[in-house]
Order: sequence, then C-alpha cells, then structure tokens
Amino acid sequence: MRYLPLTHKDRAAMLADIGVAAVDDFYTGLPVADHFDLPDHQGELEVERYMTALATQNRSAADGPFFLGAGVYSHHIPAAVDYVIQRSEFLTSYTPYQPEIAQGTLQVIFEYQTLIAALTGQDVANASLYDGATACAEAALMAMRLTGRDKVVIGNALHPQYREVLDSYVRDAVVTDLDTTCAALIIQSPDFYGAPHTYETYRAQCDAVGAKLIVVITEIVSLGLLEPPRAADIVCGEAQSLGIPMSYGGPHLGFFACKHEYVRQMPGRLVGETVDADGRRSFVLTLATREQHIRREKATSNICTNQGLCALAFTVHAALLGEQGLKDLARLNHERACQLADALAQIAGVTIENTAFFNEFVVRFDNPAKDVMMTLAAKNIIPGLRLDDHRVLMCATEMTTDTDIQMLCEAVKEIVA
Repeated sequence: MRYLPLTHKDRAAMLADIGVAAVDDFYTGLPVADHFDLPDHQGELEVERYMTALATQNRSAADGPFFLGAGVYSHHIPAAVDYVIQRSEFLTSYTPYQPEIAQGTLQVIFEYQTLIAALTGQDVANASLYDGATACAEAALMAMRLTGRDKVVIGNALHPQYREVLDSYVRDAVVTDLDTTCAALIIQSPDFYGAPHTYETYRAQCDAVGAKLIVVITEIVSLGLLEPPRAADIVCGEAQSLGIPMSYGGPHLGFFACKHEYVRQMPGRLVGETVDADGRRSFVLTLATREQHIRREKATSNICTNQGLCALAFTVHAALLGEQGLKDLARLNHERACQLADALAQIAGVTIENTAFFNEFVVRFDNPAKDVMMTLAAKNIIPGLRLDDHRVLMCATEMTTDTDIQMLCEAVKEIVA
C-alpha cells in the first residue's frame, strides 16, 4: 500500500508557490532525457572491467604537473593520518549523544574545536559542518539571527560556488551596498583570485552600520603564514587541505568559529570539557542546537552537526604538524608559488596579475586561455582553472616540484611563441 500524504490540490499549491507549472519543470536544464539508452545487463566481472576502464581515464594530481586549486588543494597527507583514522576505536565509536560510551569521539571533536579556535583567533569553534560553502551560508543565517536583519553584502571576490550556495540559502538577501539594513559583510581571504586581505577597514565598515564581519577561508594552510582574522565576528571555510584528499570533489570539512557571546546562535554542535563524578577529566556534548535535539522549530540550523571522520583526519594531521610545522608548511607553499610566478613572468606573452598572493594567483595569457589549457592538457599538464578568455587561476603547494614548474614553463613557451 502506497502512502501519499499530499492531494493533487496540495501539490498544485506547492508548485504555484515555488513558481513552476509541473514537477518536470524542476529538471529543466539538466542533462536528462525521457528515456535512457542503457546497455543490456552484464555479469559482475564484465561490469567491474567496464568500470575500471572508465576509472583509468581519470587523471589525478599525482599523474603529472598539477596547478589546480580554486578551493580544493593538493597537499601531502602523512601515512600516519590514514593509520590513525582506521583504528577500530574510531571506526566503531558510538555517536556522541551518550557521553559515557563515546569519550574517544568527544575528545577528538574537542581537540578539533580547540585547533580551529586557535587557528582562526576566535573564542569558540563548532564540531564542523559539511564543507566551506555551506558553512559560509550558515554564517550568513547566523548573522541575520544576531542582528534581526535580512540582507548581507559580499565585500570581495568570494568563491563563485560559495556564492551559489549562499544564493540557495538566502535567495535575494545578497545586496551590493552595506548599510543599516545589512546583517553582515562577507569577505574571503585569500580571496578567490589568491589575494590576501587585512581586516581593519572591513571591521570599521561593519561597526559603522552595526553589521557582523564574516571572514571565509578556503585554504586553511594560509593561516600558518597570514594573521588570523581576530577582528571577525564569524570565521568559516574549508579545512580539506589538512588530512583530507581531494577525492574528485569530496567529502570535505567545513569549519566554523565565532566570538563567545554568539555561541548560542552557532549552528551544529559543541563539545565541552568537564569532570566526572570521580573528578576525572571528561567530555560531554555541551550544545546541540539542531532540530533533532529537542529544539525543533527553535533550532538554529538543520545542517549536519559534524563531519566526524574528516574532522578526525584534520586533527591528526594538524597535531602531527604542530605550530611550527604548520608555519613551515605555509612558508613552503608560498615559496613554491613565488617560484612558479617568477618563472612564468619571464615568458613573453604571460603576465602575473596579482601583486600579492599566498599559494594561488591569476595568470593572463596573450593567447586564448582555452587553447593554452587544451594544449597543456594534451601534454599531461593540468594548468589550473580557466577564468575567462585570457586568464587562468594557478596554484602551487608543497607537492609542486622544480620539474613540474620547468615542464609547465617549457610547454607555455612553445604555445605562446
């Protein structure tokens, strides 16, 4: 027996409110057809061979020179990270709702929160979110709750995919002018084009109109070299760079931190430290503002309360690096990017647009960027992200070798000659 709680009248009203005539309209623009031309059924062995052949067509960052960043970064992950996160203690740990049987999970989350708070210069961090894009959108919603306002301003070059997610969350709430109707000013540093930013001017602009300052960071390794955004009210972004492979786009790790006075409007969950009846150090789920935790319609968010395994991987990698190790890693990233930029700048027909960058910058070619990228790809070089007809966003990390840079520059010289 099928259970259909909605009547035809209910569905018609919902479609009218959304602004479409029929359910099929939801699929407009998607690459789907009325029917699928699927092959005949095959045995398991044949399917495995077919899927393996498809997989071999992929190129990973390890298959050759790789200069693509744009929010997802190729970094070395120590073997110890995978070893630790696969230990049975973590694989089988119980969900942290019952602290008496989940102390290991709770301690990992607490350590993760501590690391994020220290890196961002904020008072408190939550137990993580889906990814940087949804963390940015949740930050906008949090600022709206804090101020009672319903508009936000994007102050610089925010990652375009973050902007798309933000639009999905708040629709028409993104405006261009910061005034007393705005809940927050959102900036990214380093921004989408790789330029780092300071925060004093943005802070003053927010204070003048009573708005919150939200800082988004897509490359968390940059915090090993750049000043933490202490001036912000909320800091969020993507922590994939430590402990988590790119994996063709996910899963990732959204981080979220803020000032202590805003903690009850923070999405997700928060683990705290306490002592048990015997006076021993222990951990407990201190704050859980999601709908399933009693609050229901008063919940601050309906988002996933944390990415447990990814947060564990980040924590292990960050702990292995330590403070000095993170600084050394960040410095190496910047040095590699400078080496790449200097080499490209020597080539006629190539211009580096950035005056400052961390490990990513914009390269302008006199030749059409599409032709440059296709030619380089044919030489097994992944040059970066094409921005427009003549510009490419390029990135270098500690994984970039002298040989990679040499191969890229030699190939570019042939193209632009």
